Amino acid sequence: MNFRDTLKVNGKGHLEIGGADTVELAEKFGTPLYVLDEQYIRDMCSVYRDTIRQDYDGNGIVLYASKALSCLAMYKIAESENIGVDVVSGGELFTALRAGFPAEKIYMHGNNKLPQELEFALDHNVGTIVVDAYSEIDLLDGLCAQKNKVQNILIRINPGVEAHTHRFIQTAKTDSKFGFSVADGAAMKITEYALSKKNLKLEGYHCHIGSQIFEMQSFVLAVDKMLAFMAAVKENLHFEASVLNLGGGYGIWYTDEDPQLKTEDYAGYLKTVIAELKQKSQEYGLKRPYLVIEPGRSIVGEAGITLYTVGTVKDIPGIKKYVAVDGGMFDNPRYALYQAKYTAILANRANEKATETVSVAGKCCESGDIVCANVSLPQAHSGDILAVLSTGAYNYSMASNYNRNLIPPIVLVKDGKGEYIVKPQTYEDLVRNDVIPERLK
Repeated sequence: MNFRDTLKVNGKGHLEIGGADTVELAEKFGTPLYVLDEQYIRDMCSVYRDTIRQDYDGNGIVLYASKALSCLAMYKIAESENIGVDVVSGGELFTALRAGFPAEKIYMHGNNKLPQELEFALDHNVGTIVVDAYSEIDLLDGLCAQKNKVQNILIRINPGVEAHTHRFIQTAKTDSKFGFSVADGAAMKITEYALSKKNLKLEGYHCHIGSQIFEMQSFVLAVDKMLAFMAAVKENLHFEASVLNLGGGYGIWYTDEDPQLKTEDYAGYLKTVIAELKQKSQEYGLKRPYLVIEPGRSIVGEAGITLYTVGTVKDIPGIKKYVAVDGGMFDNPRYALYQAKYTAILANRANEKATETVSVAGKCCESGDIVCANVSLPQAHSGDILAVLSTGAYNYSMASNYNRNLIPPIVLVKDGKGEYIVKPQTYEDLVRNDVIPERLK
């Protein structure tokens, strides 16, 4: 198995992440445990940031798509790497602001932002809001009028690029809850409507064609369609957009079915997009727009692993072998949601060859509680430490207290040393907001 630079097997035969022995991390912090390599996260931030600086004269910004993993430390890392962030809820916005993240570098998304979320964003001077409905435009314009403000906005557009990814994470299909379609004229109409609002300043457009995409042509096609649309808007409405947000969606390695990309490969993705953007801007007679990109999964996904302790092992002869761990769908629901595939290894016996194919099961009272299916492992025993790789994105952020299990803590590793960035939950945390009415006492 070829690991990322963040992972290696040490002289004890143990898996290391960021120079830290995972067996020692499990002993010190317990399991289940999310572990993140800080240097890898910083390297990914810098490769995107530096590519825009070098290839697009710095005329743009990288936003960390914080829905992938939102916590105070992640916003501090983003700030120190001189990038922006995007948020998709009042809770993410609150966390970013609590971390001291500069509001002017926050972009707020969402197809159904609540009035109180929009008001919260306005009160804290969020830089840009991406609108996705006529009613949202009306509401936001009204709130701005009350507060005597003019808010910068982008409109979310559906360019009609259907990337080859899981249907649940395709967002630019014609049938999508996100955006206004270019093909049926809806995008042009919403542009005209937004331009009529006195308290909103339309700066440009946002699109996002999906997630976990490896096909460069999909991103190139999105650039082509968006620039063609922007040229049509300029001709028909005499408005030239100054900002183009192309979203994120760059794929990462989960299993050997996926390409193993290096940091320079991600720079190559962005260089190709930038080259197309330059060319099409010239062809259509447009000024080069300020470029915004929103990588999330590719920044934190492969930076993270989850450590578990093996419990029971159940072999159903001729059918399947289950290796149960002390986590489950409460810390990683992605298999239950869309059969996401992962790679797992025994962290305490990382040099041993795989001898069998098993399914890693969780401890929830659900038959569908599978962490990863059909993975190759050495024969596992109770007490082994099992590591599931590439869990930095959409694991902690999608975790729950199902069955009243505790959401695992997160440890950030740098130079071989780990420390909490999210502390462990306690049983007291589970009942903290529970209330017994008087009539039940």
